[in-house]
Amino acid sequence: MSSSTADEAYRQAGVDLDRAGEVVTIAKQLANSTATESVTPSLGGFSGAFELPADIAQPVLLTACDGVGTKLKIAFDTGIHTTIGIDLVAMCVNDILVNGGRPLAFLDYLATAKISPEVFQDIVQGIAEGCKQAGCALVGGETAEMPGFYQPKEYDVAGFCVGAVSKPKMLPKLDAIKPGDKLIGLASSGLHSNGYSLVRKLVFQDHTLSVDQHIEELNDTLGNALLTPTRIYVKPVLALLDKLPNSIKAMAHITGGGFYENIPRVLPPTLSAHIHKDSWTIPPVFRYLQNLGQLSDETLYQTFNCGIGFVLVVNPDSQQKIQDYFAQHAPDIETMVLGEIIAATAGAGERSSKVIIS
Repeated sequence: MSSSTADEAYRQAGVDLDRAGEVVTIAKQLANSTATESVTPSLGGFSGAFELPADIAQPVLLTACDGVGTKLKIAFDTGIHTTIGIDLVAMCVNDILVNGGRPLAFLDYLATAKISPEVFQDIVQGIAEGCKQAGCALVGGETAEMPGFYQPKEYDVAGFCVGAVSKPKMLPKLDAIKPGDKLIGLASSGLHSNGYSLVRKLVFQDHTLSVDQHIEELNDTLGNALLTPTRIYVKPVLALLDKLPNSIKAMAHITGGGFYENIPRVLPPTLSAHIHKDSWTIPPVFRYLQNLGQLSDETLYQTFNCGIGFVLVVNPDSQQKIQDYFAQHAPDIETMVLGEIIAATAGAGERSSKVIIS
């Protein structure tokens, strides 16, 4: 079969090979804009290649993958696709950061019914921007056009990240965490990318609001407020680890499951975290959703980040130095002393390490 006949056959099946070639060109250009010194040209382009940086002694590879979840529905409804890519990168690189790792390479997967080059470019521009914020390279990806499988004008995305950390510097340092260690919270940019199934139920089903509706409490349209991209903590936190190498004992990325699920993951079973609920002010978007759904504080803490996107477990002697560092070098990230590590008490059948918020 000639190439022209194959193109026509595929087009009749709903796949446009010419359009697919156009988006590959777009992707290559945007990927090249994120290239770092570690990127190695990949012969044939079937895989991405990069060298481990020479300054990482005893390197341990770290991997993470994630998606954006039903936050994508907000992008579909608003027609705004420029921020979703940042979310995709953020959810992966912030997980790599939890182990003290440096994100090195990122790959994306985009699947849709029919590729729109304009929408594709917006998405991948966001991915490239997220990679630049994290200091990693977009080294490849996959785009699948699947007519009859996805609804028109809808898509799904997934991200995959590889990072590395020097084995002696890998976090958490479970043996070093002690009662009295402080919990420092790093402010989130908003909802990030978690809890959107509940958000959409409250906003669109229970209250039949629209994405272009201006919400006085949020000083913005509902769509814009819900699409605020996830904050990427990589560069300032890695710089802090270099500056104060023994001050941070563990870190947690506050994603799905909120405080209750994520902080215990980086603590030894003999210790828990006590968070003082008056140690920070929960941002308006969370209170707005709480009022819409008449949600309890406990539901907020278990579902959303409540304004805290990342938590550091630190030596008490280093607390002020760390806060001063952020104030000087990353003033856009507000820091709060949330509480402290305490001895755990386990009940029958319970996980001994937990989070207490009071």
